[in-house]
Amino acid sequence: MYLEHFGLQESPFSLTPNTEFFLNMASYHETFNMLMVAIANREGFIKVVGEVGTGKTMLCRKVLNTLEEDEQRYVTAYIANPVLSPKGLFLAFAEELGIEVDNDIGHHSLLKKISRVLMELSLEGRQVILFIDEAHAMPQKTLEALRLLTNIETEKTKLFQVILFAQPELDDMLRDKSLRQLLQRITFAYRLECLDRDGVERYVSHRMAKAGYNGPAVFTSKALDDLTSASRGIPRLINILCHKALMVAFGRGDRSIERDHMQRAIADTEGVELPPPAPSYLRRISAVMAVMAVALAIYMLNYYLR
Repeated sequence: MYLEHFGLQESPFSLTPNTEFFLNMASYHETFNMLMVAIANREGFIKVVGEVGTGKTMLCRKVLNTLEEDEQRYVTAYIANPVLSPKGLFLAFAEELGIEVDNDIGHHSLLKKISRVLMELSLEGRQVILFIDEAHAMPQKTLEALRLLTNIETEKTKLFQVILFAQPELDDMLRDKSLRQLLQRITFAYRLECLDRDGVERYVSHRMAKAGYNGPAVFTSKALDDLTSASRGIPRLINILCHKALMVAFGRGDRSIERDHMQRAIADTEGVELPPPAPSYLRRISAVMAVMAVALAIYMLNYYLR
């Protein structure tokens, strides 16, 4: 494809959440640190919310990988598809903990097995963390069952923690009166923000460098302006548009991404578009106001220097 053309060793804008491409931008850095602090303090429920495509799964994998480097201390469980019944959730958790059970096991027996393993791990000094991705998709009954499951504890500590990664719809669900007890259990919460213009430029440069590129900036300033506007700073959309823009440039034999390449990528992508240009009279007014501002600044400078 375009890898050799741009001197790349791998695709820089793959949609797969490869943690090698993780960028410690302010929002992600703060959230990552918050999660590690909350885990260290053995907080019960932790919630991370972000719009579609803002990198929640990438952040989740980054935390998971960090904890798995210390297997003697941490035991992690990861549920990627939580559209489950309460018993289905318990079975998935048991499987992640390495507990062998039959699907027709009784509810009480299943909870006893989970409780026993959690207690054994606690006595070994190991900390259990359950990660649930796409938590906004969980049925309300399953969310409430999860809260009840966290009641498993010793006199001094909870036997496991829960970290929820979700779209903003989870916040709407938690406002329901039936889930007020779960809402009160959430001790740490953070929201992932979209990237601003500088953040988009850093993100693109970072991924190009990680993919093996070593040279002058490939994406021009105007192309990045359009990329920021069309993607609204959402990493997933940035990846899609950059990938397509590189393909357009490769097809033409170009070595840099100009505004035309990016606009063709935008036109080819559903759900993204550039904002319409301001009417000509507004542009003229803006230009006049800019000139007046400069003139006023010069006048005031001369006045105070007399």
